[in-house]
Amino acid sequence: MEFWTATVASPRGSAEFAAHAEDAGWDGMLVVDSQNLSGDPYVSLAMAAGGSIDLGLGTGVTNPVTRHAAVTATSAASVQKISAGRMVLGIGRGDSALAHLGHAPAKLKWFESYLENLQAYLNGNEVPFANTGITAEVAPLVDQLGLAGAPSASAIEWMGNTPKVPVEVAATGPKVIAIAARHAERIMFAVGAETKRLQWAIDTAREAALAAGRDLQTLKFGAYVNVVCHADLAVGRELARAGTGLFARFSVMHGKIAGPVDAHQAEVLHNIHDRYDMNAHGKQDGQQTTALTDEFMDQFSILGDAGHCIERLRGLQALGIDKVAISGPTFMARTEQAQQAASQFAAEVMPSLR
Repeated sequence: MEFWTATVASPRGSAEFAAHAEDAGWDGMLVVDSQNLSGDPYVSLAMAAGGSIDLGLGTGVTNPVTRHAAVTATSAASVQKISAGRMVLGIGRGDSALAHLGHAPAKLKWFESYLENLQAYLNGNEVPFANTGITAEVAPLVDQLGLAGAPSASAIEWMGNTPKVPVEVAATGPKVIAIAARHAERIMFAVGAETKRLQWAIDTAREAALAAGRDLQTLKFGAYVNVVCHADLAVGRELARAGTGLFARFSVMHGKIAGPVDAHQAEVLHNIHDRYDMNAHGKQDGQQTTALTDEFMDQFSILGDAGHCIERLRGLQALGIDKVAISGPTFMARTEQAQQAASQFAAEVMPSLR
């Protein structure tokens, strides 16, 4: 099982973060792409590439709206080239990046078309001008310039023999899971840590992949998981409160719950939806965290001592999850309790699952 840690996109701090992550034994680091809340992810990942040797690098996650597919592909390929093949492109429909522009997540049809174009660019193929998503109302057609010659289609020509950047789709609902099953190298489920919910997500993905005629051997599964490794469960819950509220919301983004839940979980999820304040996105004191009960947190997240964390993660591994992106305290946390939790996870949990 691969273990990836997550952090904000910090152009000044990412090299140091990467060095620490690699020393602590992490397989990779992900940086968020939310232009109003943090720095540029590709600048940060380029700096992280210089601060590490073997550490995987990725977006966690970008979106199909704030950057054209050609721009996303060339940014990812640039990091791929300077890191000697360590880049992974994580993408979802968008959340805080779009909310701070006044918009909800991208529509499904747009998202799937974007993924098709993104994969075409990353594979060195052409995208017809008619499919690029740029309308004549935004920019007139190049034909109007009367040039002696012009491209006949869109392609990234400079990549050469740069290894193809894998695409990982962050998915929660069945429709996005199905889109990911058709177009991504890996699906990163964001449905919590319960095996019943992850099994539902995996079954949904496999069914969609088979319906599309895809070889299941070419599709990998991972998960975003909230984990706090601390012997004091009360402390662990507090340290996980912000992240649990953030990720749980994805299961009820538009008011309808995705995946199997019991009555108590459904009530909590609906309360999270009704209370979610994007101004306190990912913050422990956001009013959305008041909806979280101890029972819900213990189910949705993985909280407890090293032995408990190992047991829960082995359950995910048995389902076929071979990569986890951990949302929880990092080794650069501000409080001593958070630093202890991060150190214990890296020292005791990760080695036991490799």
